[in-house]
Amino acid sequence: MKKLALGGLLACTLLAACNQQKSSDHSGAASAETSLADVKDINQLFEMYWEDNAKLFPLDATTQGDNRYNDQLPNDGTKAFREQLRAFYQKYLDGLQKFDRASLSENDRISYDIFQYDLQTKLEGLKLNTWMMPFQQFWGLPITLGQFGSGEGVQPFKTAKDYDNWLGRVHGFTAWADTAIGNFRQGIKAGVVLPRALVTKMVPQMRDLEVTDPTKSLFYGPINKLPADMPAADKERLTAAYKKAILEELVPTYKKLGDFLEKEYLPKSRPSTGIAAVPGGPEMYRYYVKSWTTTDKTPEEIYQTGQKEVARIRGEMEKVKAQVGFQGDLPAFFQHLKTDPKLMPYKTAEDVLNAFRGIQAKITPNLPKMFGRTPKTPFEIRETEKFREASASAEYNQGSPDGSRPGIFYIPIVDAAKFNVTSGMESLFLHEAIPGHHYQISLQQENTQLPKFRRFAWYGAMGEGWALYTESLGKELGLYTDPYQYMGALGDEMHRAVRLVVDVGMHTKNMTREEAIKYMLSNEAISEEGATAEIERYMAIPGQALSYKIGALKIRELRQKYSQQLGLHRDKLREKYAGQNREHFSLSAFHDELLKDGVMPLAVLERKMDNWAAGQK
Repeated sequence: MKKLALGGLLACTLLAACNQQKSSDHSGAASAETSLADVKDINQLFEMYWEDNAKLFPLDATTQGDNRYNDQLPNDGTKAFREQLRAFYQKYLDGLQKFDRASLSENDRISYDIFQYDLQTKLEGLKLNTWMMPFQQFWGLPITLGQFGSGEGVQPFKTAKDYDNWLGRVHGFTAWADTAIGNFRQGIKAGVVLPRALVTKMVPQMRDLEVTDPTKSLFYGPINKLPADMPAADKERLTAAYKKAILEELVPTYKKLGDFLEKEYLPKSRPSTGIAAVPGGPEMYRYYVKSWTTTDKTPEEIYQTGQKEVARIRGEMEKVKAQVGFQGDLPAFFQHLKTDPKLMPYKTAEDVLNAFRGIQAKITPNLPKMFGRTPKTPFEIRETEKFREASASAEYNQGSPDGSRPGIFYIPIVDAAKFNVTSGMESLFLHEAIPGHHYQISLQQENTQLPKFRRFAWYGAMGEGWALYTESLGKELGLYTDPYQYMGALGDEMHRAVRLVVDVGMHTKNMTREEAIKYMLSNEAISEEGATAEIERYMAIPGQALSYKIGALKIRELRQKYSQQLGLHRDKLREKYAGQNREHFSLSAFHDELLKDGVMPLAVLERKMDNWAAGQK
């Protein structure tokens, strides 16, 4: 999955990465203090929105390469901040109504539709009580802060000013944590609390960042990499300041959070699994389903689709089992895949990383057949940092738009000797790296013709849908020649189909955590530990896991539709131009068109692609 850093839907519901402070001393920023009544051009409206959005969500601005607010850490859990967001979104939604959509250019109409959808969705989300659960084991500021402050993430550490900026962010963490604890307490009173199984995982995450020696802290990482050309006085000053910040601000704050979660919140957490168990839970889930899938599909429709897909993929798995000559049923084959030593050939983490580099080398010659446009952003494969690898999934962290920071494919390697080739290594690379998230996100960010709210947008249905769709390109790219790697790819596809069943099942059908884990284990070759982490992720972020399969099915449906439409058109042309080769459906043209305008809600995407297909005729 793409590592999310959003100023959008999740930032005001689940993530904690925003700032109530509004800075007035940053030059060059267009201000919405200019009356929206004076705005004559719709792109000026979008630009003003983006400038105000960067001030409200400075962590996101940093992620997007905008370094003006790198010293700010928001206290986004306050009621005042939510009211500020509500007024902000409504103001720009009202401003959009000034423009006549029909008179806009095609690209501006797409922008209009996305902008309207986005603001309406965010306003709807602000009505929910999700602020009473300010973070969990999978997402939230206590985890994000570690990634930003390690010196290995998106926060720049190149100059003394960069180092001072980070200290500014640290200073805001204590107030944020106090607000989060207050919100958790209000959740206890209202019955809006996290499941006990999740809180149990959150406590050690906080404890891991409590140290007595500041040089052993994750947050000391930047000091270990002080630039050689930095003046000695700055090095000495910053080293002392970082030690002080670690021991006097960060460690006490993580300890306070850990103590609260362990002693006060854990006993009040709920034994139930799904969000339907909390007051307002069913409404929350319907919202999550709609916003994550960007469709009007009901949870029940999605559940039925999941069951059909599970049955179809099981049929494909049976074929692979027969191909390799395995005697026994599918569950026995899964057990064989998980335990056969021949399928765990690696000794070191570097062996695993090299295997992924080999996959990249294998697909590179075939990419030009499928893509006419490729990203300029550099790309790297890295091992996930140790502090979070135990609960991390493989993921993609986007590069900066100017190419100064590469896109990074992170792989957690807890034990290289147990890293299994049937874990879907080839399909995982296609999804998280190339041509999945790296192509889609980089091409979107590099397209300076898009307004910034689109250049840096994220819609899981299209973004994760694209990444899952690219897994189906494996054979066309020269992969899946080994039946075990193909089985891994089927396992990955099955994983996304199972999600439709267990996510809806847990949150609307009283499926328990244990039942969901059992269902996953019975349909894919995943370890019990892996299945548990996955199911607990779906408990923590309801609906997010639905976006992959729903989006991929839509993209595949569009490919088939245009291939058929343009293929029929091609046959007529062949009759007219006998002997001439006129191929009208081009897969690379389809992919380029799909990616060039960035992610968008699926209904907006289909309208755009229908217009493209009509033009191809």
